[in-house]
Amino acid sequence: MDLSSLVIPQRLIAPLDAEFLPAASVNREYCRLVEREGGEPYHIGIERADGSVSRFDTRVLRPSSPSAPLNVLFIERIVKFLLWQRGGWRLHLGGPAEIGEAIRAIYSPNGARSFDAEFMGGVYDHPFTVEMTAADAVPAERETSSPLGRHLDGYRVGFDLGASDRKASAVSNGEAIFSEEVPWDPRNQSDPAYHYQGVLDSIRRAAAHLPRLDAIGGSSAGVYINNRARVASLFRAVPRVQFDAQIAGMFLRIGQELGVPIEVVNDGEVTALAGSMSLSDNPVLGIAMGSSQAGGYVNRDGNITGWLNELAFAPVDYRRDAPVDEWSGDAGCGVQYFSQVGAIRVAESAGMQFEAGKGLPEKLEELQERMDSGDKAAADVYRTVGVYLGYGVAQYAQFYDLKHILVLGRVTTGPGGDTLIAAANSVLRTDFPEIADTVTLALPDEKSRRVGQSIAAASLPALEV
Repeated sequence: MDLSSLVIPQRLIAPLDAEFLPAASVNREYCRLVEREGGEPYHIGIERADGSVSRFDTRVLRPSSPSAPLNVLFIERIVKFLLWQRGGWRLHLGGPAEIGEAIRAIYSPNGARSFDAEFMGGVYDHPFTVEMTAADAVPAERETSSPLGRHLDGYRVGFDLGASDRKASAVSNGEAIFSEEVPWDPRNQSDPAYHYQGVLDSIRRAAAHLPRLDAIGGSSAGVYINNRARVASLFRAVPRVQFDAQIAGMFLRIGQELGVPIEVVNDGEVTALAGSMSLSDNPVLGIAMGSSQAGGYVNRDGNITGWLNELAFAPVDYRRDAPVDEWSGDAGCGVQYFSQVGAIRVAESAGMQFEAGKGLPEKLEELQERMDSGDKAAADVYRTVGVYLGYGVAQYAQFYDLKHILVLGRVTTGPGGDTLIAAANSVLRTDFPEIADTVTLALPDEKSRRVGQSIAAASLPALEV
């Protein structure tokens, strides 16, 4: 028995991926099953290094239910999502002991989710731990938040580091006067000097358009704490010893070399900040569809939460043979649906052929050229990604307080972005009307789609007085 055994009344089918099994639909159906058969409370707490705790409260089938084997499958996917959305090193599970024992085994060093456990332990400097307790003994929620950016005074450079290009903008008292993108290939470069000199080059090229440089703000995929890189896929080729010695403090050294304050955060947080600044309203979930998927969240107070928001590793597809992420080894996670990886995967699985030797950015450009010329197959690719996104938004709505979702990134460039958003909105109106009535899903203008993150990043540091 697995979660796909539930009868899913899915109303919209992805044109090029009829087997897609939306997590949101499966979760909804499981909860309906619990309501019909009767269930009991199950509480999940995730604790971070600063003592903050996130809670998720649900219900599971009673152990006596014939469908009780679904409990572990359901809770494991919820735990997986929460770990990458909220982050944490200690997992508190309150409910039937057999569920907790199974989750502990799955997230053990030899379990299927050992990557996730090791990652979380590295980020929070604690061995990843699963603790089981009574349902009413899970720690109470203790969330924290803090303001982010919005400093527009002075002469600033903002940069955004992606897997295929690095973007930089020169910003003069809140007005972007120069922006550019420079191709690079960080994931395959083991020399720390390649990364250091590349980032420094983009900053200097942008700073050349300013009368002086007052501050630098940057965004990059990965986890950054106090401007130090903790874990980042962009630098995966750098050996660990060299990463610790030269990459972890790279941005601090750049700030010292240029003699100005510098602030670097996860690219998803800057995506959400860009949305909040452009909309002048909150809360905002930002989704960047670039070489991977980035996510960030600004709450109703306009603050960031301290959560990871690494939605590239959050599950959105529950089918048995969902595409597998090459880094984590898990199936059905966001990177395979909301990124260049996802768009090209769909295109090639539908028979679209690209010139041998082309990388993802070049393939995406060709896909977009076909879209510009009115190619139906290209339009179906974007409609498929749009269906993914619609059901993805419904999944995110189970874990976030949502009002605005802003979608950025290279995948959304051109008419394909509009097709994608239209398909996503159709999913919400048809299958999740309660979400469609309360959540706005939109694209920024064309310029902001490509360089909006680097401009928002420039606002991160406060000027020293």
